Amino acid sequence: MNLWSPDIYAKAWEFATLAHQNQTYGGRTDGVQINYINHISSVAMEVINIIQQTQESLNTNLAIQCALLHDVIEDTNHSYEDIKKEFGAEVAEGVIALTKNDKIPLKLDRMIDSLNRIKLQPKEIWIVKIADRICNLYHPPFYWNNERIQSYITESKIILKQLKPSSEVASKRLEEKIIQYHFFLKS
Repeated sequence: MNLWSPDIYAKAWEFATLAHQNQTYGGRTDGVQINYINHISSVAMEVINIIQQTQESLNTNLAIQCALLHDVIEDTNHSYEDIKKEFGAEVAEGVIALTKNDKIPLKLDRMIDSLNRIKLQPKEIWIVKIADRICNLYHPPFYWNNERIQSYITESKIILKQLKPSSEVASKRLEEKIIQYHFFLKS
């Protein structure tokens, strides 16, 4: 059984909540903005769900911390050093691998670079990336056209292909979400 510590979860949750405070995302047709921490909690929930269904032993605390912190370096003023100081080198390495390098000009190249760095990490980090993409496939922003939706499907298939060896459970869930995402294509 893959056990985890509520205290470790709570510490990472509080850090992420404070780091992402005042951040929102939209895309709803009614114009309502959703607090960004909703995405963070969804990724952590997907990670917990995947790990609960996984037979092999995993470092659940590492996975949960990285799930909760996965966008902190990329989307806030916090640095690798901040994460390392608060959560240790292993978590900081996982989070930095999940962080896209904004110095790389092309979006697809940034994703490939991040995937290559993720593949150097323990399987738990791979699972976080898959969980992040699963959450991003819940539904597209209402203003995306078919070209953007199809592009996201293509990106998702790349992630699935690259990270599939990490977890049969996670890969199956991502594959299902990719199939379902096709239903958002407008005829």
